Amino acid sequence: MSTDTHTVADMPPLAPLSMPQQDFATAPAVRDYNGRVDGSVWRLSVFVPAILGTLALIWGLHGVLMQSGMSVLEWILLAMIGTTFVWVTIAISTVGVGLAGRVSRPRDTAPDVAAPLDVALLVPIYNEVPWDVFGNASAMLHDLATRNAAHRFTLFVLSDSTEAAIAAQEWQAFVALRAAAPEGIAVHYRRRPQNTDKKVGNLVDWITGWGAAHDAMLVLDADSLMTGRAIQRLADELAADPNTGLIQSFPQLIGAETVFARIQQFSNVAYGWLLAEGLARWSQAEGNYWGHNAIIRTRAFAATAGLPHLNDVLGRDELILSHDFVEASLMRRAGWRVRFLPRVTGSFEETPGTLIDYVIRDRRWCRGNLQHLRLLTTRGLHPVSRFHLFQGAAAYLMSPAWFVLLVFWALLGRDANTNVILYFHESNPLFPNWPPEMSHIDSAIFLVIMYAMLLTPKIAGAGIIAANGKAAKVFGGRWSFLGAFLVEVALSILYAPILMIQQTRAVILAMRGSGGGWAPQRRDAHAYPLRTLLAFHWLETVLGLLLVAGLFAGLISLWLLPIVFSLVLAVPLSALSAVHLGQRTPAALRMESPNSLREPAIFTRAKRERGTLHAMLKRQEQMPAE
Repeated sequence: MSTDTHTVADMPPLAPLSMPQQDFATAPAVRDYNGRVDGSVWRLSVFVPAILGTLALIWGLHGVLMQSGMSVLEWILLAMIGTTFVWVTIAISTVGVGLAGRVSRPRDTAPDVAAPLDVALLVPIYNEVPWDVFGNASAMLHDLATRNAAHRFTLFVLSDSTEAAIAAQEWQAFVALRAAAPEGIAVHYRRRPQNTDKKVGNLVDWITGWGAAHDAMLVLDADSLMTGRAIQRLADELAADPNTGLIQSFPQLIGAETVFARIQQFSNVAYGWLLAEGLARWSQAEGNYWGHNAIIRTRAFAATAGLPHLNDVLGRDELILSHDFVEASLMRRAGWRVRFLPRVTGSFEETPGTLIDYVIRDRRWCRGNLQHLRLLTTRGLHPVSRFHLFQGAAAYLMSPAWFVLLVFWALLGRDANTNVILYFHESNPLFPNWPPEMSHIDSAIFLVIMYAMLLTPKIAGAGIIAANGKAAKVFGGRWSFLGAFLVEVALSILYAPILMIQQTRAVILAMRGSGGGWAPQRRDAHAYPLRTLLAFHWLETVLGLLLVAGLFAGLISLWLLPIVFSLVLAVPLSALSAVHLGQRTPAALRMESPNSLREPAIFTRAKRERGTLHAMLKRQEQMPAE
């Protein structure tokens, strides 16, 4: 092997492909094609009810508040309610569209294959566990080999690893994978000496070096796992539609063993399909890209999706972190269709195992998604693409909005005579009489309405499964499913306030141009020591104790107790998130789903391949050097 200062590679002959950086200030020429799909009816079905529902709520609350005159604080409160509520109603409308789409098109058939494609399977990695990455790759290649697909496939593992020990193991794992690869599928490996521009630069390096030799590239993450059938289906869909530039699958979560991971996995499988179905229905040819488990037309991507750097809030050069949303928008801007196919089965990924691991990953996504606000003025973007960019940023801005709403709700107190503003005014004559006396919103009614709206997508998905005997059976039976549903909802409610505070902190850090560093995700969930938990969750704990003081002083409504409870117990709840769920745990508490009750065959094989590679690498480590 070469030293760390040189590229380590076993690659085919160069096939360069130009990838110019795009100009956000100038719209490119748009390619024209026939067969455009009009999604206006579905889009109206999502946005009109959401807007009307939000306006109705604001109108009703305004009528209550106006009874004694509107204060500045109440106007802000009303604006915060409207801002948060509209995103809840959009989610509910999306579920409704998903249900309507499922009824109108209950089955999804594969297309007739046109000319076969030369597809590159790309696995960009950065200091990952080598046996996990190459074990997954081995399982995918062998499953793909059983399909007898018309397309040609080549695997490229594109390493940006900086740790010498990991890099050495990667090379050994590659040699083993290449030797055992199915006949007809070539396997290649390249390691860059420096991970310039992170994943974006890694993929650009491959495109500009070898991209011209491949019609399409299927981009995978280090924890991605796809069946041969799913890979073939994506290739078939791309080959059948020459106007499509990118097709995104809907990855399901697998391998969840801890409490927090099971929450994510159960939610993904039980409710995520409805939201995915609705999103696919109204986005049509203006879909989005999540950076992995998607197939892309190589030349279309190279010609339209080259990303420049940005300047951050302090004027420093900055890489576009959440590049996937932007790349999809640029491809659509140039006239390529971007599609989302949630019914392609066999697409999987893993999820962080603990609350802390999830938050660390979320910080990077937060900083990247907030960058999208600066790209909304990009010339030539489709309106739906602009919405995708804005929605990605709004997903994180909603946490500060909810936090402000919580603060103002706390200030309103238990009733009109015990709000915090009035309390301090009466006890401290030096406090300025800023707002007039505020009206009281019944906290119980407000809490019930908001929780009902937030839980509606979950209730809809759960109701469909519980009412369908066959669907409930794959979750272990109707009663097992309903028990798991109640546990998941309860735990999600407990973790929501903690995530609200953490995301609010992430937004503040991102606006300062800090936080969100790029680090490899921890795949093996382990409990964190108490010192780490305290250091990580001190802010939530302090805020929770302040709210407790307000409760005992009689200033804050008792209906805030669920939120107070979560914040005060942030540390033990974080510790709970890392607890592994064994078979002795009651079924409902395990939150079983089809992917845990009947492990996908591709995942079983991947684990076996991981174990084999791990044992081989450990043996080689113990062998004396010659």
